[in-house]
Amino acid sequence: MSLAVGRINLVRGWPAPDLLPAHQLSAAAQHVLSDPSIYEAALQYGDDPGYRPLREALSDWLSTHYNVSRDPDRICISGGASQNIACILQSFTDPAYTRAIWMVVPCYHLACAIFRDAGFEGRIRGFSEDEEGIDLVELEEGIKNVDEQQPAVTSPKLFKDGRQYHKFYRHVIYVVPTCANPSGKTMSLRRRKDLVTLARKYDALVICDDVYDFLQWPLHGSAENLEVPEMRLPRLCDIDLAMGQAPEDTRGFGYAVSNGTFSKMVGPGIRTGWLEGSKAFSFGLSQTGSTMSGGSPSQFCASILAELLRTDNLQTHLSKIIRPTLQRRHRLLMEAFHQRLAPLGVECRESSLPNGACYGGYFVWLTLPKDIPSRLVAEVALHKENLIVGNGAMFEVQGDNSGKHHNFNRHIRLTFAYVSEDDLVEGVQRLGNVIQRIRHKPQQYVDQSLGLPENFLETSK
Repeated sequence: MSLAVGRINLVRGWPAPDLLPAHQLSAAAQHVLSDPSIYEAALQYGDDPGYRPLREALSDWLSTHYNVSRDPDRICISGGASQNIACILQSFTDPAYTRAIWMVVPCYHLACAIFRDAGFEGRIRGFSEDEEGIDLVELEEGIKNVDEQQPAVTSPKLFKDGRQYHKFYRHVIYVVPTCANPSGKTMSLRRRKDLVTLARKYDALVICDDVYDFLQWPLHGSAENLEVPEMRLPRLCDIDLAMGQAPEDTRGFGYAVSNGTFSKMVGPGIRTGWLEGSKAFSFGLSQTGSTMSGGSPSQFCASILAELLRTDNLQTHLSKIIRPTLQRRHRLLMEAFHQRLAPLGVECRESSLPNGACYGGYFVWLTLPKDIPSRLVAEVALHKENLIVGNGAMFEVQGDNSGKHHNFNRHIRLTFAYVSEDDLVEGVQRLGNVIQRIRHKPQQYVDQSLGLPENFLETSK
């Protein structure tokens, strides 16, 4: 059979070109560069915690949205969410002291390399999701097992010197609490509170990629409606702050931080984000060597983003363009799913919380019928339908040597944020073609030079 015309990429987690606020950015840049009182600071090295007007504007916006006290000193500007994780690991972990990195699976797979680069090769552990977001029982059992295997030492031989403004955590827990990538699940309020309690018990730092909090919409009604309560669940850093300073946390660093970014709201090329946590943690992060050497990251971009927030242009772009567009694309994908994939036995969650009223983010997570491996589907989709989809194995924790295997061999991730609406629907149609072809005779496709071993189906069970 000839290859379908025109490649469709349903893996790429980028905003579509028509979602990029180029005109608003241009106006904001012109304003910044036309005023010496702004551009003289914006084009120089900045304060270590970040461009103050952006910290002020973010504090106004975030405190209103989450209904928490305004405090710019809890915010540190970053060079984006990924760069910020690297800086957190530089300043708040030591491979000689920090025992393990814990990642909920299926995971944001590209984060694995950041943890491995920080010296945690072989010590990254996966723990499962449940219907409320994370399996806390499994996580705690895993932490206990690691602690039992590594008895406490009074004077560990550290690789780092433990500076005045830093501390080293015994464990790091990485999660995407809201509209997780790839599963789309949102962690319930109960799970959020219990996770912070667990982190305090085991001296763990919870790094929360809160990158989709502003990219949610109701399943019914206008995307401008933010009154659905589950769309304003408190961040873990706010829950931690509300619990008060733990007695053993004598310097007040806290146990949960929020990792934010403008990549999904404005554009990945902006390379600007922020951390919000305790004052001590935020300032300590600003004292990371790479930040102190070059001053605040993304200083000029931060000045433009401060202008976007000050004028409400970003808020308007989110409410008028991004959320309605993502809502429409998600609805189109789900309509195509019900028409083409559901009759073939494919399953997909409808809302971010069980029986919830909203969805969000960029992705949907499909469960294939029994005995149809996702890798086979992905290979046939590419070679026979010119379609790229996310094979479930991509989202396992890379380098997890714990012996506990999380198998996503029946899962596919699709993104609805990037391709055109016509290609989105066409992509689902092509995926249906693939599943329909191989559901009864999968071995036929294993033998058709897709680079799969002859015993692939047996080993994929």
